[in-house]
Amino acid sequence: MTGNFIPISRPSIGELEEKFVMDAVRSGWVSSIGRYIEEFEASFARYCGTEYAITVSNGTTGLHLAFAALGLGPGDEVIIPDLTFVATANAVAYTGAKPVLADIDPETLCIDPASVESLITTKTRAIVPVHLYGHPADMDALAALAEAHDLVLIEDAAEAHGAEYKGRRVGGLSACGVFSFYGNKIITTGEGGMLTTNDRALYERARRLRDHAMSKERRYFHEELGYNYRMTNLQAALGVAQMQRIGEFLNRRAEIMSWYEAVIPTGGDVRLNRVRNWAKSAFWMVCLEVDRFDETRRQTFMDALKTEGIDSRPYFSTISSLPMYKQKPLPVSIRKAQTGLNLPSFFELTRKDVERVGGVVTDLLKRAG
Repeated sequence: MTGNFIPISRPSIGELEEKFVMDAVRSGWVSSIGRYIEEFEASFARYCGTEYAITVSNGTTGLHLAFAALGLGPGDEVIIPDLTFVATANAVAYTGAKPVLADIDPETLCIDPASVESLITTKTRAIVPVHLYGHPADMDALAALAEAHDLVLIEDAAEAHGAEYKGRRVGGLSACGVFSFYGNKIITTGEGGMLTTNDRALYERARRLRDHAMSKERRYFHEELGYNYRMTNLQAALGVAQMQRIGEFLNRRAEIMSWYEAVIPTGGDVRLNRVRNWAKSAFWMVCLEVDRFDETRRQTFMDALKTEGIDSRPYFSTISSLPMYKQKPLPVSIRKAQTGLNLPSFFELTRKDVERVGGVVTDLLKRAG
């Protein structure tokens, strides 16, 4: 980064993180065993209100581990939203199961329960809501569908650390939740992730599969196909420090969102993040939607932002538009994917930075007519 360039995101790593990581280095426990692993798992489980948490190497492996532990495989169907990061679909495909794409709610950008209901067949085994860009999905409606059809509900909470649904934190609202700690997430371990659950049997099976499915009774004897999806003690040390700061991270993101709302005029065809009255968003990303955009106009707009020293990113491509999952576009998902973009949002962003971004955005929108 140079000069006055404002990136889309960057992690906040301070003295506490350095202290804990160096302590882990000096301890000699630098791989997947060490006190920080246990401390990170325990603190994250408490935070989400679950009995158990398992560290994993990243959010994608966390999803795959959850699906594998639940026994998903060839012949099974798993309903996921069309608008999500590709990892949600890929993790289903890794098991041999088929990702089935549901449309999204235009306000929350999360999976639409009505669309989910229309897709349930005798092959459906699970529903995976994604708490997209930090806003929780409508979990009660989805839980009712899962119960009525004997399906498993699994939260992809990769982007939503600390988000709440009716006063309860995500990650503890279903059979299990999966989080990512990639460098641009609300808390980070560089790479890494976490699986949360209240189901002891699921916890024990996922933990065993994560560690090469090694037998508890006989070392280096492996009872089935397993995986090496472990996090290192060094990463967990970083995570422990980040967990001690998660409250201030979330408060700042809410503050940044309020600054954007004050400087970017909305209404008509321009919108920022919407939050349902039953939700508390983590505001992982600031979302700007402009109905007059298509992909070409949005790219022109983003290029103009970059010329002004401001980074941005488009919404995720729909899963249905990708070659390996190609199908007929879903109307809400495809429209949002073409008209939405994300603006800078990270801990060190100042009000002056946001005012600068807002001024440029407003000016460009006026010039765009």
